Amino acid sequence: MGPEKEAPDARRDACEVRRDGIARRARAGLGVTAWGMQLMTLPPGWDGYPDHSHDATTAEAGQEEVYVPLEGSAVLVADGESFELRPGMMVRVGPDQRRKIVPGADGIRFIALGGVPGQAHTPSAWTELGGPLPTPAP
Repeated sequence: MGPEKEAPDARRDACEVRRDGIARRARAGLGVTAWGMQLMTLPPGWDGYPDHSHDATTAEAGQEEVYVPLEGSAVLVADGESFELRPGMMVRVGPDQRRKIVPGADGIRFIALGGVPGQAHTPSAWTELGGPLPTPAP
């Protein structure tokens, strides 16, 4: 048996914060390389979450996403249809689906996981520690 390995510091406050606390770079902070992962905290009434997809015209083409709500609530609008997001559930959106998250009265904290099926993960520059802010989706 080899030496025990320590788990990296997984506290929320240990992740690099972007956009006044809206996004925390969880993937890079934990050293994850196999998929994308961000911790998002959207305040009540905030409408800044982009209406976007990951279709063939985008930098993250082919990426599907899974949202895992931890606290609060929101509405996911995917291809014009609304779905409630709350703790205890998970939801997947496909690459070509347009999606936007609208936080509820108490806001929402969720983990966003992403990756391209069948491909090795290539992190976007905005998800790297010290990286630029993401550019708005078309």
